[in-house]
Amino acid sequence: MKKSIIVLLCAVTAILFAASCSNEKKAKEENDRLVSSKPLVLYYSLTSNTKAVAQEIATRLDADIEEIVLVEPYDTAFQATIERCKADREKGVIPEIKPLKSNVADYEWIFISYPIWFGTYAPPIASLLEKVDLSDKWVVPFCTFGSGGLESSVKDLAEKQPNAKIMNGYGVRAARMDAMPKEVEQFLKMYNGEPVFMPAEFPEQHPVNAEEAAIFDEAVNGYPMLNAKASTVASRTIPEGTEYLFTAKDMPREPKADMPPAGEIKVYVTVEKGKAPEFTRVVR
Repeated sequence: MKKSIIVLLCAVTAILFAASCSNEKKAKEENDRLVSSKPLVLYYSLTSNTKAVAQEIATRLDADIEEIVLVEPYDTAFQATIERCKADREKGVIPEIKPLKSNVADYEWIFISYPIWFGTYAPPIASLLEKVDLSDKWVVPFCTFGSGGLESSVKDLAEKQPNAKIMNGYGVRAARMDAMPKEVEQFLKMYNGEPVFMPAEFPEQHPVNAEEAAIFDEAVNGYPMLNAKASTVASRTIPEGTEYLFTAKDMPREPKADMPPAGEIKVYVTVEKGKAPEFTRVVR
């Protein structure tokens, strides 16, 4: 895996050196360095979820791995952590992290794993991005979340590190950690050039019928941060069953500081054979 994900870089390096006809020995040394290098997995985890994702990635890629550690760790109680984060956001400060033991400059591929808080990567990742230069690095984001936030966090990461080569990421709901190892395996196959099942594009959406509305309601039922009603939907076949993409509208609710703003959202729902519907992610 580690050789295949950088083969493109190796080829480009070799071509550039050959074209310049400058130094064959230097070209060989550069190629050898790239092929022998490992990816680096950097992760921040308050609970065990993001750590589990990072370890899964590192094991499958035979990668180096390092935890991002705060100088003043968050409280282990989640609500206390959220309150501290709110106070920091109001002050415009980010938490200080301890220096990395790994030298990011030595790696071509950086996998960054983090939980989604307040719609984007957790504050310790913001601190990391202030301290490292990911220019010309291949960066692959991985995240865990309650409902969603992969897309917004990738956008924020790209804005913070505009010269990095940021790839499509992977995200998993904390409620679906049992599915994570298989999903990570499939995701990483794309970087290994292995054949994977690619579902067809979603067709044009249509108004939901009673059966589809019931699928949506069952999938989101009980999740406190998602109070919405499906309006349109499209579906496609996946190996495990059927995947739905719902367009939904947030229902009126009491304004709270820890609730995301109301508006139109996209909700992905999977119905596997013999299992109840479950939503996999929300895109706001």
